Amino acid sequence: MTLQMDDYIATRADVRAYLDRALSDAESASNQEAELYEEVKHKLLASGARLVAHYYVDPELQRLAEETGGIVSDSLEMARFGASDPASKLIVAGVSFMGETAKILSPEKRIFMPTLEATCSLDLGCPEEAFNAFCDAHPDRTVVVYANTSAAVKARADWVVTSSIAVDVVDALAARGESLIWAPDRYLGRYVQKQTNADMLLWDSACVVHEEFRLHDLDALMSMHPGAGLLVHPESPDEMIERADAVGSTSQLIEAAVRLPNSTFIVATDKGIFYKMQQQVPDKLLLEAPTRGAGGTCQSCAHCPWMAMNRLSGINRVLDSWDPACEVLVDPELGQKAMRPLMRMLEFKASLSV
Repeated sequence: MTLQMDDYIATRADVRAYLDRALSDAESASNQEAELYEEVKHKLLASGARLVAHYYVDPELQRLAEETGGIVSDSLEMARFGASDPASKLIVAGVSFMGETAKILSPEKRIFMPTLEATCSLDLGCPEEAFNAFCDAHPDRTVVVYANTSAAVKARADWVVTSSIAVDVVDALAARGESLIWAPDRYLGRYVQKQTNADMLLWDSACVVHEEFRLHDLDALMSMHPGAGLLVHPESPDEMIERADAVGSTSQLIEAAVRLPNSTFIVATDKGIFYKMQQQVPDKLLLEAPTRGAGGTCQSCAHCPWMAMNRLSGINRVLDSWDPACEVLVDPELGQKAMRPLMRMLEFKASLSV
């Protein structure tokens, strides 16, 4: 079929009208989002509650925490801030174990999350009953668990660690001659084991975001940016860690971006970190590391699907009603058991600063 000139003009006009409508809709949505942001900010300030946000949640939530007296940080600093801040209510923008940790450390406070459905693949990959059986089979070993676990798993542990302090804690335990059980992330476990030469039995689980980082397409990206440094979270596969210019927790990677002289960095962790990292290095170029699933087939594409469940609308709902369906509850007896290994971590962290 051959289009006549009048048909072509009509078609072109239709396309232009469609584009105009799409642009108008986008502008309207943007204005509504800006209005909602200001409304939520006002409610949050008036409530006296504090918003505690992880580096991996969307930038607007990180900005909201900054502008209302809250904090944007890694899971260790989130826990410490929540326990020390005088606010009687905390809103945790992150994943479920972070809300549980806040409640364990501050049982007298009310802890809310935009949604309680925001979980973690590492938490899911280390169920309580199976982990207890694993520990029972090795009763002479000290149990060290990563913070990305449920309150029940923490309650079984001798130590809880975050990625920022894992090497230090395990190194100290190994120096005392202790043999360890490590759970749940096998990549972080192997990294810690290599750094400390500790005797560790590793639970077999992984983060769906960091496991997707592979050398696939990395060389091509580095050839386009030959001076780029590679920043890698230790939950990533060994091949990424071996190529890295810096390996560390979210806060440690931000520090590395400041410290290292490179003008460009390829970052192998959740892309939510770019908000705070770019604040610290405004003149440097930050690039997402390629994932294994190039072509849209990846599970995570460098952003945690559960972190993405934290939305401004969810915080607005909490502030409007303090909905019990959004409140984090931990059995008091279980919380007391989980408190002990968490406090060991915080006390150990404090001793490093002395």
